[in-house]
Amino acid sequence: MIDQTVTKPLKPVVSVEFATELSKADLNDLCDATDEAIKAGGGFGWVKLPARDILERYWQGVLTMPARMLFVARLDGVICGTAQLILPPKNNEAQSFAVNMTTNFVAPWARKHGLARMLMEEVEKKAREAGFAVINLDVRETQEEAIRFYESVGYIHFGTHPYYARVNDEIIKGRYYYKVLDPQSLEQDI
Repeated sequence: MIDQTVTKPLKPVVSVEFATELSKADLNDLCDATDEAIKAGGGFGWVKLPARDILERYWQGVLTMPARMLFVARLDGVICGTAQLILPPKNNEAQSFAVNMTTNFVAPWARKHGLARMLMEEVEKKAREAGFAVINLDVRETQEEAIRFYESVGYIHFGTHPYYARVNDEIIKGRYYYKVLDPQSLEQDI
């Protein structure tokens, strides 16, 4: 008799979390994912791969900065993406309702599992809970997938910078976006 049992592949386990510390293994995974994002052209400022110790110090520094909130995405327990919220300085009362999002990426090998959307939902939820009404972000115009994603989740393009970045000796335009999370908090009593 032939066993005709069909095995189905396990569904990957995906998660997103607000990170306040990183284990040595997490830091290593985060640096690996960052390397892959940079190689794929989404290096949030880096064009060439930095030395590993520089990446490690960068991510360790993010965790020590009270004005930054780090979110990590995991695929089967391995960190594969991030986003950060940069909080406004305490002395900037005029813009105290808005945060900036940066270093938003999912490594190419971890895409197509819904992690980008999960990451964005968690970032927006945490921003709302912290009392922020608007998220701002910017992106190179060459990052077409990121642009499509941001627009699909409600971010509004409001401007283009003609001299945003230099990549491989070519000047690249940048696109600026915002999303209103809490319109009522922006209304003024007249």
